[in-house]
Amino acid sequence: MSGLEVITFGCRLNTYESEVMKSEAAKAGLDNAILFNTCAVTGEAVRQARQAIRRARRENPSARIIVTGCAAQTEAKTFADMPEVDAVLGNEEKLSSESYRALPDFGVAAAEKLKVNDIMSVTETAPQMVSHIDGHVRGFLQVQNGCDHRCTFCIIPYGRGNSRSVPMGAVVDQARKLVEGGYREVVLTGVDATSYGADLPGQPSLGRLAKTLLKLVPEIARLRLSSIDSIEVDGDLIDLIADEPRFMPHLHLSLQHGDDMILKRMKRRHSRADALAFCRQAQRLRPEISFGADMIAGFPTETEEMFENAARLAEDIGIAHLHVFPYSPRPGTPAARMPQLDRGLVKTRAARLRAVGATLLDTHLSAMVGTRQTLLVENNGMAHTENFTAVAAPGLAPRTLVTATITGHTGRHLQMQLADASAA
Repeated sequence: MSGLEVITFGCRLNTYESEVMKSEAAKAGLDNAILFNTCAVTGEAVRQARQAIRRARRENPSARIIVTGCAAQTEAKTFADMPEVDAVLGNEEKLSSESYRALPDFGVAAAEKLKVNDIMSVTETAPQMVSHIDGHVRGFLQVQNGCDHRCTFCIIPYGRGNSRSVPMGAVVDQARKLVEGGYREVVLTGVDATSYGADLPGQPSLGRLAKTLLKLVPEIARLRLSSIDSIEVDGDLIDLIADEPRFMPHLHLSLQHGDDMILKRMKRRHSRADALAFCRQAQRLRPEISFGADMIAGFPTETEEMFENAARLAEDIGIAHLHVFPYSPRPGTPAARMPQLDRGLVKTRAARLRAVGATLLDTHLSAMVGTRQTLLVENNGMAHTENFTAVAAPGLAPRTLVTATITGHTGRHLQMQLADASAA
């Protein structure tokens, strides 16, 4: 091959950072190279990255292969020991053109491949300016990185470091750049986005940031959050849910479970009642709101009753977009040292929880039939409503906003009849 390819795993923040990587590597003159931006959230994510690296080497024997991202930060030696890998960069190093200029020669020893610093020593997140997110019709905007919490199952703080926020002025500048690039919808991303601002002068909240963006960048047609921790939601964010039509009525919640004892063992800061109370308040203020959520099945010590409590919380809230993870022990985390469940039981419970999610999605889709919706058209013949429900929209121009009546659904996505073919 010739040129530069970036292969991204994991979250929207990684997607955003891959654009920065591509720009910085090109600035350094890197060519004939494949960059892997990895994810460490589960053991399966790491396995998939290693598999993709081996495949890339078979298909591109002369290309330089560089591995970075959270898995490279937390398991640097694992990747450096792979003969297919030419260099391993940390999460901080991947965003700098100097790192790509200083890459080691081909065929060096594993220790010489490593360019990974102590991520806990990083105290600031520099604003990264991008005008284009390859392959996406929504513009992702990083506002925060890292996490100060230490959930017992989670390796991510060791891949991302402690929480640090992008100054508000830089976020506003980046939002302007995205809308000037043609993006109608901006998505605020971070590892723990609702902790935004705690390290900045005046401690502005995520809600305050969102209000400021909508005021100072009126060209933003739709503003969306990637993922939130409901226990950290501030009054300004509640105001936006209630009163701001440009703030999209969909929230993806970091729930993780629905049983109070398991939540304590996870070292989560919310209870079952906290999560339910927040969702009830949001539904009361914005009846059309929908929720997504991450939930873990088969956490150590989880009994059948505890599992049922998790499933019941998903039902009580009415989570339309349930992301289920079978518990995956991550070396170095406290949960990995707890009494583990049988792997077959973990997989069975994950399948049962996914079945609950499928039923909840079907109920959500059915409730939207007959409604009139504004859709943002994607690149793949699909679109999304304001509450982030997928709609089949073949033949429509990507990035446009259109109005449609929902006529039915397939159990996976909505079907529609166009009401107005012009951009909204």
